[in-house]
Amino acid sequence: MIVVPHRGYQYETQAHWLLRFDRFLQAHPELADEPLETMLSHWAAAKSTRNHAAECQKLGRILTKARHRLDPNIPPKRFNPRPEREVAREHRQPHIFSPADIRHMLEVARSYPSPHAPLRPWTLYTMILLAYCAGLRRSEIARLDLGDVDLQSGTITVRETKFYKTRILPQSDSVMTELRAYLDARRRAGAPQDKQSGLFWQGHFKGHHTPETVTTMITNVMRRAGFKPPSGRTGPRVHDLRHSMVVNRILQWYRIGINPQDRLHFLSTYLGHRDINSTLVYITVTQDLLQEASERFRAVGAPCLNGEALS
Repeated sequence: MIVVPHRGYQYETQAHWLLRFDRFLQAHPELADEPLETMLSHWAAAKSTRNHAAECQKLGRILTKARHRLDPNIPPKRFNPRPEREVAREHRQPHIFSPADIRHMLEVARSYPSPHAPLRPWTLYTMILLAYCAGLRRSEIARLDLGDVDLQSGTITVRETKFYKTRILPQSDSVMTELRAYLDARRRAGAPQDKQSGLFWQGHFKGHHTPETVTTMITNVMRRAGFKPPSGRTGPRVHDLRHSMVVNRILQWYRIGINPQDRLHFLSTYLGHRDINSTLVYITVTQDLLQEASERFRAVGAPCLNGEALS
């Protein structure tokens, strides 16, 4: 068995790849004595999709790196990057919600029909609020406890999430006002008041929603608000709220005269990223963002170029 050092990663996706590869090999015992490269080529030929080809390339790279760590005499193998590039080109671009879109979604959430669960509209409203204003991942929303909200300091504590990070996120006065309203509604609904109970409480799963349930709940609001069709996977995703938070924050910085480059490390820390490169992935170039960047260049960069041309 090959043991890959975790180095701070959870390797959940890689575990799925390894299990699929293992099931393939169990179904083909004739490959037992073949070298790893032959096993991988047979697995790659089992499906003709681009995603499968890219998955085979990634798994091959992981396994050869692991073998090289265990035995430095085994040279690392170079793989064809084309399958991964083709999948990357087809990767769905995030949907960037405008502030007006967010307000509309919040209005739909607050009026969500739920006669047998009066706390449900408040829950939906507050989940969307934190997904956008705090840039929380769905798993972070699901794991929040009542004690993670500090009304006195105006902060939310997000504990032990991706890359095992805990971070304390300051919130605006308007967000804290809405959180107070939700906590009052939660108390009136009879939810437990101990600090370890789920912030978004319900009677199952030890009082917490699962990340999958959070996705379903917010997706239903997106459908009702007209951002997604009534069924299917097309249209915006819950994670796009986090993308939208990043893009709209940078757009606001441009408009008030702040250079986003000077603030990116703060934003990276706020989002719980390992480094700024992870945050840059979230910066989708919208027409508004392009316009603001062009205006910044016109005001600052163009005179410099003109000066150089005249000198």
